[in-house]
Amino acid sequence: MELEKSFDPKRIEDHWYSIWESAGYFKPATVTDQSAYCIMLPPPNVTGTLHMGHAFQHTLMDALTRYHRMLGDNTLWQPGTDHAGIATQIVVERQLDQQKLDRRELGREAFLERVWQWKEESGSTITRQMRRMGTSCDWTRERFTMDAALSRAVTEVFVRLYREGLIYRGKRLVNWDPVLQTAVSDLEVVSTEENGSLWHIRYPLEQADGIHTEQTEALIVATTRPETMLGDVAVAVHPEDPRYQHLIGRHVRLPLCERTIPIIADTYVGLEFGTGCVKITPAHDFNDYQVGQRHHLIPVNIFTLDGKINDLAPAEYQGLDRFDARKMIIADLEKQGFLVETKPHKLMAPRGDRTNTIIEPMLTDQWYVAMEGLAKRGLEAVAQGDVKFTPDNWSHVYNQWLENIQDWCISRQLWWGHRIPAWYDEDGNITVAYNLEEAQKLSGKKNLKQDDDVLDTWFSSALWPFSTLGWPDETPELKTFLPTSVLITGFDIIFFWVARMVMMSLH
Repeated sequence: MELEKSFDPKRIEDHWYSIWESAGYFKPATVTDQSAYCIMLPPPNVTGTLHMGHAFQHTLMDALTRYHRMLGDNTLWQPGTDHAGIATQIVVERQLDQQKLDRRELGREAFLERVWQWKEESGSTITRQMRRMGTSCDWTRERFTMDAALSRAVTEVFVRLYREGLIYRGKRLVNWDPVLQTAVSDLEVVSTEENGSLWHIRYPLEQADGIHTEQTEALIVATTRPETMLGDVAVAVHPEDPRYQHLIGRHVRLPLCERTIPIIADTYVGLEFGTGCVKITPAHDFNDYQVGQRHHLIPVNIFTLDGKINDLAPAEYQGLDRFDARKMIIADLEKQGFLVETKPHKLMAPRGDRTNTIIEPMLTDQWYVAMEGLAKRGLEAVAQGDVKFTPDNWSHVYNQWLENIQDWCISRQLWWGHRIPAWYDEDGNITVAYNLEEAQKLSGKKNLKQDDDVLDTWFSSALWPFSTLGWPDETPELKTFLPTSVLITGFDIIFFWVARMVMMSLH
């Protein structure tokens, strides 16, 4: 037989790949005495296509998988995709925009039908690309984070953790995207250095007679966000700053607002930085929130969820967009003699990676996972050598994150995702249950409304090592392949994904 003049890799590869796959060469034996070897594919977001980073790490996984298969190990490379809550919802909303439609007009059920329809059309792109590369994962076990079986695992974990006291609902400060109108994770916030200004503002000391003049003694406060001063509840100075020790406990008048606020002492204030006086706005700054907690200050939230000034601020600013309000506030401060100076200032601006809008720290009701106990076990797993990082220096990053961990905000104000299994009665009482029928039985109420929020995508991703193997059922796959052997992934999601998988798997 004469050889063809040119080699056609595509024809050869397609031919052999289909033979390999149909013959079941990529499937492990479920129950066997052979040593098990298992790799979990970090599930790519269903929104997109693979990039060079995927190609690189898939090649490494494929090499390891084929090597252990040839050694005779019982080998599973578990594939699948992630529903990618925010990213997917944005893609479909943009499609609707082109058709002059709004998801709120469609309603939740009709919108979700459109998302599933889009997922079916585009979701196979990634698997086609992986097959084209020759990856030898077990396609008969392909999973999607919103599959019925995986969704059941998500509900099971939420209900169990809630009943163990590890999930709770609370009003806390979160990263808020005013365009998407949802809480977002730190990973979805991109901080970039931008040119801004530092405004120095006079806060006059409260006088016994209530009369203030330009000569009245005042504290000079510097801020990059003058619009948030409408929510100030204190001015903080360092307890050892000789300039202000005699003023601790007194009050200043908050410019443009008809109220006074206390002068407090807190070591958060840098002795050397600026004027040594810091405005404290617990509802709109993460550091200020901590100061407010320490001093039992009641936060004043002055923004609506779409980034406008609300009715807790003076009437003349209500309804203005936050940046329009800034301009008006600066003009009013100058007019009334409160603005001392304005200096150019480089600052780190936090922007939403999907919308490019400035992210607002916002005080909202959200669901949280209490992380302290989970983190302790996660740290022990690395300390005892049950989990090893290559190279080892990444274990220090892992440890640092878990040692300084905060409770995890797991709720998102979206429609696409795992809806939170909590129901409310007319009085706002909460019942967490596996389904509506159980919630009605537990609460003794018929008229219940399910929570509108969905879970953070990383919540279901954290269950990936065991939800893909059939948990909460005691399956042969679970007994054989958990714990898994190796994980190949990016260092940027050590905390967001790797650490959470470790903690959830251990728990």
